[in-house]
Parts: sequence; C-alpha cells; structure tokens
Amino acid sequence: MRHILIFFCAVCALCGQTPTPLVTAEGFAVPQPGHVFSFPRDHGSHSEFKIEWWYITGHLAAADGRRFGYQATFFRSASADKTSQLHLAHMALTDVGTGKFYYQERLNREGWDAGASTSTLDVHNGPWSLRFIDETSERMELRGGVRAEGAFNFTLTPTKPLVVFGENSISRKGSAPTAASYYLTFTRLRTEGVLTLGEESLKVTGESWMDHEISSSQLDQNQIGWDWVSIHFKDGRELMFYRLRLRDGTADPASSLTWVDAAGHPKKSSFTWDVLDRWTSPRTGAVYPSRVRLISTDPATGKPAALTLEPLVKNQELSGSLGGIPYWEGACRVLDADGREVGSAYMELTGYAKDLKL
Repeated sequence: MRHILIFFCAVCALCGQTPTPLVTAEGFAVPQPGHVFSFPRDHGSHSEFKIEWWYITGHLAAADGRRFGYQATFFRSASADKTSQLHLAHMALTDVGTGKFYYQERLNREGWDAGASTSTLDVHNGPWSLRFIDETSERMELRGGVRAEGAFNFTLTPTKPLVVFGENSISRKGSAPTAASYYLTFTRLRTEGVLTLGEESLKVTGESWMDHEISSSQLDQNQIGWDWVSIHFKDGRELMFYRLRLRDGTADPASSLTWVDAAGHPKKSSFTWDVLDRWTSPRTGAVYPSRVRLISTDPATGKPAALTLEPLVKNQELSGSLGGIPYWEGACRVLDADGREVGSAYMELTGYAKDLKL
C-alpha cells in the first residue's frame, strides 16, 4: 500500500455524509466510486489529490545464488494551499546472505531535482527515477541506490494485468467517506538488471510488485497504523493484505485481504492475523511483529490456508530521519502449514514507533 506517507500531515475527515464528497475539508479531491481510469495518464501524478505514491518491492537473485530484497518508493504530497508539491523517496536494500540492511531517504520540493509527470509514468527524485520505457507494454526502468553502499538499474516488465484493488474503483480505508484511495497494482513484474554493491556489479533477476495509490485521506482518526503484506506464490498467484490497526490493537472493519489468481483476477477473502514473535528495534525502541501467521480461505481449494511470514533479516527498519515516522519494511519468506516455502513476501509495519497520521 504501500504506502507509508509517513511524513505527511493528517487530513481532517468529513464524517456522517452518505454521498462521497468531491473534496476534503482542505479542498483536495476524493476518490469517486465508478471512476473510469485512463492509461497511461493515470500512471502519472494527480496533483488534485493531497497524497500519492509509487511503490516497488522485489526479491532478486544473482548468478552465484546470492539473494537480495529491495524497496523503491516515490511519494508526492501537496502543500495545504495547493501551490507546491513535496517529494520524498525511500530506497532500501536487503543483503540476505550477510544480513545487512541499507536504506536512504531524499526530500525535495518539486522543481529541477524532483517531480512527476501528469501524463504518464515518469517520476524522479535526485538521481533516482521510475519511468516507462514503452507505454504500450508498460515496461519500466527503475534507477535507485543507497549512498556508496549500493546502486541498481532494473528493467521491470509486467507479466500479469494491472489490478484495481477495492470495489467500484475505490479502496476503502475507514468509515469516513474521504478515507479511500485509488489503488492500482502490477502484482508481478519480471525484473532484471544490475545491482552494484560497493565495487562489485552483479547481474540479477527476480520478481517485483508495484503499487500506485492516490488519495487525500488514508486513515480515520481512531487508526494508528497498518500492517501490509504482498505475497508472490510459486504457483503464479499473489496475495495482498492490509490490516488497519485501531488504538485498542484490533483491526478496523475496512481491513482487507485479496487473492489474485494466475490470470490476474482478484478475489477478497476473510483473514486472521496472529503475531508469533516480535523484534525490538535497537534504534527506536519500537516493538514490531516479526514472525506472523496469516490464515485465509484459499479460493482455489475453498479450504483455510495457514501462511507463516518470516523476515529474511530481522532489522529492516527505516528511521524516517527526514521528518517522517520510523517503520519496518522487509523481505520475508512464506511457509505453508507443513513448513514448506511456498512464496516470497514483503511486509510493511507502520505506527509502532509512533502513531501514523495520514
């Protein structure tokens, strides 16, 4: 959900209205039911909405068998008076073999060093960028890195159709009419390119997940954060899950789990979320879920599927040093009830170090 707009200000939600309002109290656009998307334009920026992000995570392997995870996220937030845009970007790299986790953040006002096209996918922040190579095939180029520790240049090619999560074009995030987003996802992208670690350059291949969310208010006032998961199963299916956490620790009714079949068709399902282990950050003191069991009815079998998510590296926390909020975002393995590895995942945990306001 990607997701995290951890540095953004809270938006006042308009409550008690049955029709979906056109704008928030601040005058920003609200996602409308039945919206018809137009591409490639809707892969680009939507400045009439307050907040937006393009989020990519993936699992990679080098020829020598070394495994890596990566995150690349570009955020956009409009100023309260709607006269300027603020751009934040997060890059992270997980070296599974060494257990090392690297990350970096960039924060710039819109201008020569940061921006996003309103007509197609073309967003950049400093030397980092995400743009279409070919609009017809929707093949993309991603350039990113983490200071001197690492850099990457990847080609991302969708192998399944775009999924619009939610119902009637919108993804609900709470009871307030404004607590919603347009949630567009390429659930599986073939990934290939070069990963540089220090002085060493590695050719890598793998698979990635890309979210593009557009909103003006993501959370209700009684929500403090979310737990989000994306899974690539080895059988060609995917799963997307988000649990919106209330102050008492329970899940908001707007929380959601969706399976995506091999042909790209989404289907919602019920879920339970059980924390099996926790990890305490030595930097922030935040206590995060570490090992988690997610149980949901598998649409392919009609039977409950118990999935255990295990981080490949314990410490995958980003500090939010540029005015944001710390959060955990990391590469995980996925095990079935018999302990067999059935897929790979990325898990995002927000609001544990500090309440998330969005």
